Amino acid sequence: MLLSDRLPAIFETFNNQKVLIIGDVMLDAYIWGKVERISPEAPVPVVTVIKREERLGGAANVGMNIRSLGAKPIMCSVIGSDDKGDTLRALMLNSGLDDAGIIESPHRSTTTKFRILGNNTQMLRVDEETSRPLEKEVFHELCSRIDKILKTNDINVIIFQDYDKGVITPELIDFVTEMAEEMNIPVTVDPKKRNFLAYRNTTLIKPNLLEMKEGLELPELLSDKESLKKAAQKLSVLLNVPMVMNTLSEDGVFILWSESGKTNNELLPAFRRSISDVSGAGDTVISVASLCLACGIGAKDMALISNLAGGLVCEEAGVVPINKEKLLAEAKRILNS
Repeated sequence: MLLSDRLPAIFETFNNQKVLIIGDVMLDAYIWGKVERISPEAPVPVVTVIKREERLGGAANVGMNIRSLGAKPIMCSVIGSDDKGDTLRALMLNSGLDDAGIIESPHRSTTTKFRILGNNTQMLRVDEETSRPLEKEVFHELCSRIDKILKTNDINVIIFQDYDKGVITPELIDFVTEMAEEMNIPVTVDPKKRNFLAYRNTTLIKPNLLEMKEGLELPELLSDKESLKKAAQKLSVLLNVPMVMNTLSEDGVFILWSESGKTNNELLPAFRRSISDVSGAGDTVISVASLCLACGIGAKDMALISNLAGGLVCEEAGVVPINKEKLLAEAKRILNS
């Protein structure tokens, strides 16, 4: 069991980690405003613009979380040869994210999520994206970049952040997991539906409840411990993955893991929060879990700290990375209570 007096030293070890993040990067564009009336043209609110903002989203938000926790992220993805791609890349560099694995393609548009918020409440989201799988030549270039990064950097953990936008394919998963196995690098996964059963031989997979229902074709799956245990065991066997962590929103987090030939599981409750926005919470959870895994933190404690982090970012409006000091203070408080 993790003791609170060990937490500062553990969080300090995050600073020594290098993390390779592979997945769908995107631009989060915000219009912030206030709502004081309903439009006379249609029964919709009128948002008077106060400010506009652009942030890193998707796999790039995982990079931001990793950076915020003190580790070094290296990004691998494909963006469009467009203005939004230029903006996204500039944001990465200004935020200290290594873009050694970022490829520009004239065949794709840079994924952009436009959000309109009135009175700190999201009113509308508009998505601009290309979601088909990568073109053959772009796929080979991405594999080449990943190969070079793995061979020239001491990578401690690899994260697949999948949003079904086409960057990650079964062929890419097999390529990366084979290299990771040869180099003894753990691989964590935040999956989506398209590639759900392609993440074989990874170390940790973190679906939410809906993704478990869709991925395993279990529409009646409930969030009680016994139901989750059976589903997680099924997924663990199908993918040959020793750790399955299910995020359950207000019901907390469930984790199943194998250790010393024994399978263990825990259902940890959520902590009461003043929820403002759930956007990006999954990015935060996989980021914290991956660093905990790389630093040798036990499965139950990893799930506890990750669950805390996901709840904390939900208190903020928009997609924001976790604050390391705030997470440390909250983890100490919980462990001492």
